[in-house]
Amino acid sequence: MDGLRVGREVCGDFSLAETREWLVTNGRGGYASGTVAGSLSRRYHGLLIAALAPPLERRLLVAKCEIDLTIEGVRYALGSNRWTSGAIAPSGHRLMESFALVDALPTWTHACAGALIEQTIAMPDGADATALVLRAVRARGPIEVRMRLLFADRDHHGGDLPDLSAFEVAAATGWDLATVMLPDCEKTLIIYAPGARLTATSQRYAGFAFVREVERGLAASDDYAHLLDIEFTLEPGDSAGCVVTLDPSVPHSAHAIVAARRERERARGAVHPLAPLADAFVVVRNASATSGRTVIAGYPWFGDWGRDTMIALPGLTLAVGRPNVAREILTTFAATVDGGMLPNRFPDDGAAPEYNTADAALWYIEAVRAYVAATDDLSLLSEVLPALDAIVDGYVHGTRYGIRVDDDGLVRAGHPGVQLTWMDAKVGDWVVTPRIGKPIEISALWYAGMHAMEWFAAKLARPTARYRDLAERCASGFARFWNPERGYCYDVLDGPQGHEPALRPNQLFACSQHVSPISGTQARAIVEVCSRELLTSYGLRTLAPSEPGYIGRYGGDQAARDAAYHQGTVWPWLLGPFVRAHLRVYRNPALARTFVQPLCDARNAYGMGTLAEIFEGDPPHAPRGTIAQAWSIATLITTLDETEARS
Repeated sequence: MDGLRVGREVCGDFSLAETREWLVTNGRGGYASGTVAGSLSRRYHGLLIAALAPPLERRLLVAKCEIDLTIEGVRYALGSNRWTSGAIAPSGHRLMESFALVDALPTWTHACAGALIEQTIAMPDGADATALVLRAVRARGPIEVRMRLLFADRDHHGGDLPDLSAFEVAAATGWDLATVMLPDCEKTLIIYAPGARLTATSQRYAGFAFVREVERGLAASDDYAHLLDIEFTLEPGDSAGCVVTLDPSVPHSAHAIVAARRERERARGAVHPLAPLADAFVVVRNASATSGRTVIAGYPWFGDWGRDTMIALPGLTLAVGRPNVAREILTTFAATVDGGMLPNRFPDDGAAPEYNTADAALWYIEAVRAYVAATDDLSLLSEVLPALDAIVDGYVHGTRYGIRVDDDGLVRAGHPGVQLTWMDAKVGDWVVTPRIGKPIEISALWYAGMHAMEWFAAKLARPTARYRDLAERCASGFARFWNPERGYCYDVLDGPQGHEPALRPNQLFACSQHVSPISGTQARAIVEVCSRELLTSYGLRTLAPSEPGYIGRYGGDQAARDAAYHQGTVWPWLLGPFVRAHLRVYRNPALARTFVQPLCDARNAYGMGTLAEIFEGDPPHAPRGTIAQAWSIATLITTLDETEARS
């Protein structure tokens, strides 16, 4: 994680510093996030976003901390804000010497009046709390510090600021703690600042401009409540700060929280250099329906999704030395199987899980296979066997939305108005890429899954013939996907308009799984055409530029964004199947590794240290979507490991 650093060339240029964002997480779905510049460019930015029903019901409680220093009688503002008036004030970015991720923690270095001040933010694992520490790295004398805490009490997706009179603030001169009663969520926020003077106040800061949300066609601004001042003196070489928390059991010392988090990240980094990135997405699930572990699909706005969790599981857990976490995730989701299906999404509002997915259950089988291959844990296999059997029965006999194995051995899926594959964008009643029929990756996953089930059955001394027969029937039917006129595979068979010939990356799954129904010259042709027309520096386009309907730019309101989501937009996670297929065809790990390096470089922009959800289809392939996406990071980890292991 060390080495991700930008200096004044970025920090001193507000337009550049504002495009780079930082993120820290707490293993509960809570997080803190903002820009390198110090401004708030999204409604999701804040110093403490807590998950009240982990990992969901996330709520913005503390928006930011404005920091002023007084050195030899002169005041210096370290923060920066963009206002709806167009003003940038204060302009503390001009005082930033650098921003870096030090042991995975966002760390700013401010230079003013000969002093060098380091600022670090951390969250303790397992608690809705954030610590902010200032350290006087270099100073000629004492530095007077004033922190102004700005509060909210709203859903992290947006909402109105309560009336200031509704907040109840308890602070008195001489105390080193304060409490703020939050009127809407009815929680008590505790602020610890040992050795400091805390003073209640009441001011509305109106008109923070959200430039990133404007680009997305969403609310352009928000207001926050300045309710508390924290003042202390920072001596040369010393550190001090504050802790904002819903949990009174966390350490009162911000320095202690930062130190503990650094130690944890160093230990994880020693296991695998990218382990801290992976850990950011693994969270507890304490909802009433299920409990255990799950995966946040992407920060800041996604919750946990069944498909994303299973695709990302090997990279986020097994590859980084956390098989126990993988086990917990698999047992958590086993309890959610219904009608042979895995939930696609757990809604933020705690509503019933949504089962509109044709592939999540098949990715679950693959995740179990990867886990058993890595651990040989037959007790887990026995525990989840009822869920696995239910999946097979659901697909064989038929389940929701027309999902079933057809007479040709391939999996049919589709229902008007419902999006069932990973290409799941929907605008109102319009499903952008309906893919009704037999999507190629679904049958490829079914084929691999039946081989996995045969392997499981053999390990548990159960009959294997059923699964072998299902796999053989699928392999026989798979020949229908080949399109001899184009020299690659149809994307969907037997749809309402027949076969879908558009060049998409989904055919890569037919030659990249642990067992694949396509090999030889056909696999080589698929890799070559995808390399020529879909591959970019940061992943694969979802549609070739030569195809009708291709959209090379991603932006605008939700309708415009969803229309482009799978019509040319680049997805980093697709690099995984591409690299595996390339390795299978060309057997050249050094060459395959060259496809991964640009993703490593992309971690120094947009979401600092992590990877974006998507990139634009047209050069220069600007990052878009969430700043941190689980399967993007999982893909980076597994492809790096796979190309290294085979080189």
